[in-house]
Amino acid sequence: MMRKKVWTSFAEAVADIHDGATLMVGGFGLVGIPENLISALAERGVKNLTVISNNCGVDDWGLGILLRNRQISRIVASYVGENKEFERQALSGEVEVQLLPQGTLAEKIRAGGAGIPAFYTPAGIGTPLEEGREQRVFGGKAYLLEESLTADFSLIRSAIADRAGNLAYNRTARNFNPLMAAAGRVTIAETESLLDDGYLDPEHVHTPGIYVQGLIIGKQQKRIEKLTVSHPEGGRSL
Repeated sequence: MMRKKVWTSFAEAVADIHDGATLMVGGFGLVGIPENLISALAERGVKNLTVISNNCGVDDWGLGILLRNRQISRIVASYVGENKEFERQALSGEVEVQLLPQGTLAEKIRAGGAGIPAFYTPAGIGTPLEEGREQRVFGGKAYLLEESLTADFSLIRSAIADRAGNLAYNRTARNFNPLMAAAGRVTIAETESLLDDGYLDPEHVHTPGIYVQGLIIGKQQKRIEKLTVSHPEGGRSL
């Protein structure tokens, strides 16, 4: 089985990402994000990026760093989240934002990875999302046409990888990562650990290596997006 390229520095891993590139970035909140690849992009200073992601991190971590540095010009997401700078830039028109229903976003990415150019969905019917959009009726029910999404680069995060590029994710950190791995023309996987010998058990592979162009090992800080603690008198406090 062919071995994938393994980078030794994050700067080298993102060296081909150019100004104006479209990126898919895995994660849900701060869970399963390729945080070291994102930080390397921030250091490199690449500009005018279109980012497709569930949300845009928090103000000082994840994609929030690129947003703060004005490196992102357009965001396709389903959730503004806990990022006040994202909210501010969106409301002021400093960044172009396309918000989608989360299921629609996931299916647009999945379809892109499967080579399906478009599909119909009932999500958005009867809302402002349907304005100016093509509709069809199937079985007496209206559906909106949605085009699929692909990207120049997909940056994803796995728990473990082998040198053939096969990946496995840890629980909810799987989230958008497998879909995005398939939908990127070039997929760069940041992984917690890399098998030196042998391959992942095929039954445990979440992303086949055919979708992955390169790997890099990176430890995570595993920050908490929104800390919730127990109150001594019961209930929760923030």
